[in-house]
Amino acid sequence: MAEYKQHRSSSSPVDWSQGLLLLHTCPSPLDRHLLGLLGHSAKPGQSSAAQRNSAGQQPTRLIQYPVVPCIGRMTLTQEDLDCLDAGEFLNDVIIDFYLKYLLLEGVGGTVAQRSHVFSSFFYKQLSCRRAAGESDAPFVPDHHTRHQRVKTWTRDVDIFSKDFLFVPVNKAAHWFLVVVCFPGLEGVQTEEFQSGAENEPAGPGNQFLMEPAGSGNQVQMFGVCAGGSERAAAEPRPRSQLPPCSLLGCQKKTVTKRPCILVMDSLKLSSHDDVCRLIRGYLQVEWEVRRKTLRLFAPASMRSCTCSVPQQDNGSDCGVYLLQFAESFLQNPVVDFDPPLRLEGWFPRQRARQKRDEIRSLLLRLERAQLNEQNQDAEF
Repeated sequence: MAEYKQHRSSSSPVDWSQGLLLLHTCPSPLDRHLLGLLGHSAKPGQSSAAQRNSAGQQPTRLIQYPVVPCIGRMTLTQEDLDCLDAGEFLNDVIIDFYLKYLLLEGVGGTVAQRSHVFSSFFYKQLSCRRAAGESDAPFVPDHHTRHQRVKTWTRDVDIFSKDFLFVPVNKAAHWFLVVVCFPGLEGVQTEEFQSGAENEPAGPGNQFLMEPAGSGNQVQMFGVCAGGSERAAAEPRPRSQLPPCSLLGCQKKTVTKRPCILVMDSLKLSSHDDVCRLIRGYLQVEWEVRRKTLRLFAPASMRSCTCSVPQQDNGSDCGVYLLQFAESFLQNPVVDFDPPLRLEGWFPRQRARQKRDEIRSLLLRLERAQLNEQNQDAEF
């Protein structure tokens, strides 16, 4: 990179091949992020997806999810499965699939029922610049123009009746999670907190369980992605080691509930003020449309907080951590919203390292189930 700069000015054009060469010489993790955005692998040789594309092959379909035809049904391919390989970036299809899976399968029980997940394309549409043909009249506020692009995304759901809105964000080729908490709440509330099993997420569809481990002061956490009996159990953890603001770690008698925006970033590369500003603007217009009244979603009334969360130790696992943040929130949600929110002990790093294999096993299990169903239908 340094040698290249010596022979070229900053205004000199760079063709595609030269650009890729420069990106490959960038320091990690910047090289992996930029190359991943362009569909290239930073590892030696091409990725399997790139090899298929260069050969003109169409990706092989694996599954459709949910199984029952419905609006928002997704198709996942072998190319999506390939991005679960170590060192590859998770694409938007995997992000959307797993978030949808967490909610539809009831992970977190009542927490999932009180939550709504946006597609990864939601923030992309909300944040893109004004396009040709969009109203450029000076009297049309910017947040109204942005809301117009995504207004149909929530036509069948009142987001202000939900407690938690999960917004996956990809900014500068980096994934992180935004959780909007209590968007329908118009002030701060203090309420009594009762610890115990009656408050823990539960439900018939909940495959991620927290169970007592010998005493009331320890919690055993299980994850089931691969199938009913395959439970990956972590070591029992004392409640004192869990985040004090979380359901399983809270030992306070009263907790604070407030409308707020939580940012969970496994790299903390930059400020997220612009992301929170766009989301507040969207909420303000959506409130006007839904509730037919005016409400100001300002930083003072809808605070933002960058949570202290487990950090990735490489340049490619940002999407993995996004999914683990969402899963952990459903398993062990924040219950005390007085900042700062310290969630460093939410889950061990090993749990995030296993996430790629867990999701791959889940996809292959769903593929086998759908193939068996198709074969049975063909026999009749």
